[in-house]
Amino acid sequence: MLSKLDRRFFLTALCVFVLFFLGCTQQSTDTGGGAVERNEIKIGIVAPLTGGMSTTGNDMWQAATLAADEINAQGGVNVNGVMMQIKLVKGDVQSDPQEGVKAVTKLITEDNVDILVGGFSSGTTYADSVVASENKVPFIITGASSSVITRRTDIDTSYFFHHCPTTDDYAEATLLFVDAVVKPLIYQRFNLPSNRKILIGIAYEDSKFGEGVYSGAQNAIERNNLNMEIVAAEKFKTGETAYQTVLTVLKDAKPDIIYPGAVLNEQSPLVLQGRRDVGMNSLFLSIECNDDPDYYTGVGKWGDYSIQESRFGPYAVPDRPVYKAAMKFKDDFKARFGSFPSMMGASTYEGVYIAAQAIENAGTLDKAAVRDELDALEMPEFIEAMEGGVISFSDDYRESKFLFYMEQLRWNESLGETRPVIVWPAHLKEADFVLPDWYEPGQ
Repeated sequence: MLSKLDRRFFLTALCVFVLFFLGCTQQSTDTGGGAVERNEIKIGIVAPLTGGMSTTGNDMWQAATLAADEINAQGGVNVNGVMMQIKLVKGDVQSDPQEGVKAVTKLITEDNVDILVGGFSSGTTYADSVVASENKVPFIITGASSSVITRRTDIDTSYFFHHCPTTDDYAEATLLFVDAVVKPLIYQRFNLPSNRKILIGIAYEDSKFGEGVYSGAQNAIERNNLNMEIVAAEKFKTGETAYQTVLTVLKDAKPDIIYPGAVLNEQSPLVLQGRRDVGMNSLFLSIECNDDPDYYTGVGKWGDYSIQESRFGPYAVPDRPVYKAAMKFKDDFKARFGSFPSMMGASTYEGVYIAAQAIENAGTLDKAAVRDELDALEMPEFIEAMEGGVISFSDDYRESKFLFYMEQLRWNESLGETRPVIVWPAHLKEADFVLPDWYEPGQ
């Protein structure tokens, strides 16, 4: 017979054993950062799934879904010997800074995501990324291009990784193309003196993105000592639909080139109203986020001969080492979702793969360790061509560096839409840039 003291000791020991056993069965294998209560990786996809920018946001979500399903079909992510599946969680920022803060807060505090991927609209991302900073959650930003996102000094940005060209990056590529290719043709046709400046008119939305395009153009001119001058810069309200007033002011300034700092739902009406309604016989430039199937449909014949900066497009894919992978992504995306992906979809697709690789390299879901692996990442380029052929993040602002190309839109009568052809750089071009017959220089 056990004494009362012995029985009490036995029952206590039994309870401790049972509690230990139950605790072990509720935890998954230790992944290096301590035991976790699940064997899945939660990735929060930050995108405008409703609202004015939902076309792009849903494209980002679909591309992320495709990437996660591909990784999961291959067994998942090897995290210190444990194969873990990816689970995506929606964070609908609704193209609104306040809603963005709410969405990212929920992803972090309620959904307990391990990492964030996405971010579209620099103004919204500027606001909601503060939550990621405060909670030290790695954020692979694939759609907000203003350089202020990663270069701001008022918060800790060390957990931000910019897998999207900045407004400085693509403004420079665009204006170098204008200087090297467009300017000589204008001067030759109109017998202009070689020391005459190219005159640029800028229409930009009242956002961090729009301001970034404007300052990016200024920086590119100064940094490269380009013989160019911004003769007018007109701001418009984000999401505006009527641009005749802004365009008339620009026309009166007599620019040679129009450079809109505009996203998809703004760029099409800007070109249509400028060429059709205001009578601007000028060349319109377009920022890379507009290299989207909806832009080629929406701009109609009025987009003929306009210029599109790009790094990944639905129709024109340059002959680079990533060509086959890019074509497979496009074909798989269309087969599943019924349309071609946009550029934001491409970078978000890569963002999921980048997140998976960093977690695998870290061997843990510990956020600080994953951050360190993103900082040290050297991953072969995937579907978009990168400088040096690798995806890595710069030491200063953790920005990846892409290779750009320029397209010119050409009207396709049989399709009833414009289609892009690559016209620069020389080793990638599919056709020569054409200065249209109707073009008129500014002054």
